[in-house]
Amino acid sequence: MKCLRIYASPDGESHFDEVEIPMTARVTVAPGAKAFQVSNRYPASSVEFTQIPAGMRQVDWHTVPARNLSVRLTGAVEYETSDGEVRHVSAGEFVLVEDTHGKGHLSRHSPDEQIVLWIRLPDGLDLSPP
Repeated sequence: MKCLRIYASPDGESHFDEVEIPMTARVTVAPGAKAFQVSNRYPASSVEFTQIPAGMRQVDWHTVPARNLSVRLTGAVEYETSDGEVRHVSAGEFVLVEDTHGKGHLSRHSPDEQIVLWIRLPDGLDLSPP
């Protein structure tokens, strides 16, 4: 399964990438059910829900305080990295946000209220590409 990633290179510039989260079939979910594709379990340090108010629009260049997996439950956002690339993320999509230093990224929010789940990832958990 692919996961969009925002990260900072050593020179502080932010970029997009994709991370592959390995999945395997698990057939023992329930009697008669088709096999589910399931990843490994990953530890999380904390979980936080964020309610972004309607009309937020643009959040200027910023970094995140720690590595997070953000899961957009409602609304949409457009992220721009410092190299000029732009990606659109809709409700139901998730992003590994790792630009904890450097120039950061810009966020342009849809006009409606949004709910985002932030899952803080512990140091040492490697979801980054090899």
